[in-house]
Amino acid sequence: MDRTDPTTTKQGVPQRSVQKFAASRVGEKLRRHGTVFRDPAFEALAALRAHKLRSVLTLLGVTLSVSVLILVVSVITGANLYIEQRVANLGSNVFLVLRFPIITNQQDFLKAMRRNRYVTWEDYEALRDGMRLPRAVGLETRTDGKVRLGTQALDNINIRGVTANIADMDVEEVETGRYITDADNAGRAEVAFIGQQVAGKLFPTVDPIGKTIYVDGRGFLVVGAAKPIGTALGQSQDNFAYIPIRTFLKRYGEHGQGLDLAINIQARGPEWMQETEDEARTMMRGRRHLDPMADDNFGMLASDTIMGLWKNLTGAIAATMVGVVSVFLVIGGVVIMNVMLASVTERTREIGVRKSMGARRRDILMQFLVESAVMAAVGGAIGIAIAYLLSTLVRVLTPVPSQVPIGAVILSLAISTTVGLFFGLYPAHRASKLDPIEALRFET
Repeated sequence: MDRTDPTTTKQGVPQRSVQKFAASRVGEKLRRHGTVFRDPAFEALAALRAHKLRSVLTLLGVTLSVSVLILVVSVITGANLYIEQRVANLGSNVFLVLRFPIITNQQDFLKAMRRNRYVTWEDYEALRDGMRLPRAVGLETRTDGKVRLGTQALDNINIRGVTANIADMDVEEVETGRYITDADNAGRAEVAFIGQQVAGKLFPTVDPIGKTIYVDGRGFLVVGAAKPIGTALGQSQDNFAYIPIRTFLKRYGEHGQGLDLAINIQARGPEWMQETEDEARTMMRGRRHLDPMADDNFGMLASDTIMGLWKNLTGAIAATMVGVVSVFLVIGGVVIMNVMLASVTERTREIGVRKSMGARRRDILMQFLVESAVMAAVGGAIGIAIAYLLSTLVRVLTPVPSQVPIGAVILSLAISTTVGLFFGLYPAHRASKLDPIEALRFET
């Protein structure tokens, strides 16, 4: 029979006493390590409070670099959101087939001018009747014109010819009245759906529905008015008059000859976008008898294309700012290193006393590294606060929804602390190598 007491060790020591001893040892180690970090951190903060002007100059480089970094990230994030919502928003899961794609250089533009053909009404009918994947296929075209009511005339109004299903694809919403209908197109009716800016200027005090306006000298009955949209890049999105596409073609050019028609294709969902684009491209290339290796002689435009071009631009700006931030960080790090070297000189006797009382090299090294890291982290925190205030001003004073991402805040703090550690390494190493006897003899 086993008579061993499970509450004691082999040496007869109670198990509970062993556990308490182990726990006390762990607690002692944690307190010692906590002191190693806490005391230098408090000392660094006290030094920053005691020498305010020197602290400002010391932290200026790190503060500027962090504030610039976060401000650029927040503005670019807000600008991306603004462009996505206001400029690149072609509608819900909508892409366009049109004459030209997005062209970014003169050589490609001249080449496209020679090769690319206008999109025609027949192209629209072929895609509308032949495609199987889309939810809807619509057609639009636009020009700038004049809208008049009595003596009141509005110039540079966006006159847009649309099919009825554009209402389900586009961002405009009906506020009063109705949109253009299939019956309007079939009868080539002279009716108009107008934007809020046109309605507000021509009918400031009365309901525009049922009133007649003159679009480029021809009378159109107002059947609907849109909800306000706002501006995009400083340009109003509410100064438009939409009319039936067939009426537009009869007025400005039958079958779209010489007009830039755009076929709007709505996919069934985001996951169907690529397949639907491929189907449209295949049909257009087949209609134009293009060789398999030949380039498209038409353009396709989706929100992703616009956002890709925009993000390339903002990416170049961000890369430039990273260079500027790096310069600020190096300057700030060098300043911190010089301040820490001066601190080592001022505290030479203190280092000697600590070493004579048993402090090890790594204790001295850790002390100065923690002080340097804390100084840089404080500079980063101040930079974050400044960037947050500036970002708020941008959001309040401009249409850009600037916002500070939490990831940028964490990254900035990590970078500033790392800079402090890196540039504090040499002063800390120098302090840890001091001979205690020579240090005690040192006179400031």
